[in-house]
Amino acid sequence: MSTIEDSAATRLADRLKLEREARGWSLADLAERSGVSRGAISKIERGESSPTAGLLVRLADAFDLTLAGLLARAEGGAERLSRVADQPQWRDPASGYLRRQVFERADHPLELVRVELPSGAHVGFPAASYRRIRQLVWVLEGELIIEDGGVRHALAEGDCLAFGPPADAAFINESGAPCAYLVAVARS
Repeated sequence: MSTIEDSAATRLADRLKLEREARGWSLADLAERSGVSRGAISKIERGESSPTAGLLVRLADAFDLTLAGLLARAEGGAERLSRVADQPQWRDPASGYLRRQVFERADHPLELVRVELPSGAHVGFPAASYRRIRQLVWVLEGELIIEDGGVRHALAEGDCLAFGPPADAAFINESGAPCAYLVAVARS
């Protein structure tokens, strides 16, 4: 049985291959630029493996894209109205976090992402993830720990954190319940 996430994974695999081939890169070229093994990239492109968020960030960066930009290209479309039923979702196979692209368009400087982070989940992103963007996180439900550039921030429902200069970051749910947060991203 196919699910929305299965369909999104297929579109993502196809998009990664398209981005690579459009640049005339071999698997080895993309592996060198991204730091992701050639074998892992091949498995992802063939739909045999689902990439983690950290791995997708490295691939997107190699293409000079943000994670959201890569995912938006995989989904297509440039509507001004973003209906909940049409908002693409992607689940990180490593942490189980569910990412919903609330709004993103190539011609708009702002994007919104809703994330549901399961209890006990820990998702890390390298500083390169934030090179081309500015972002803030607003906690909608539950509790969230954000480590940004070595500084630990404990956020509760309603709290908002603006990120500083690009630095390694981690999103951590140490509580016994899931949390949900909104990420607002401005391209710089």
